[in-house]
Amino acid sequence: MIRGRVQGVFFRDTLRRLAEQNGVAGWARNTPDGTVEAVLEGDEESVARVVQFAHNGPEGAAVHRVEEQDEEPEGLTGFRIR
Repeated sequence: MIRGRVQGVFFRDTLRRLAEQNGVAGWARNTPDGTVEAVLEGDEESVARVVQFAHNGPEGAAVHRVEEQDEEPEGLTGFRIR
């Protein structure tokens, strides 16, 4: 979960492009409470690069907090914006 001013600043699309460049699968969506929820799957270093981006976000974003939770991989392919 990415909290702060993260909707309306192309956060999900920028996250998608970075994930695709790094071979990370998953998805991202806006939630009704104004956060962005994302699921990322891939090798540890690639996922870490995408998570690092999430701590700052694109221009115009103001990230207050990123909440990370490890989960079992689902076998996702590609990256989708929901």
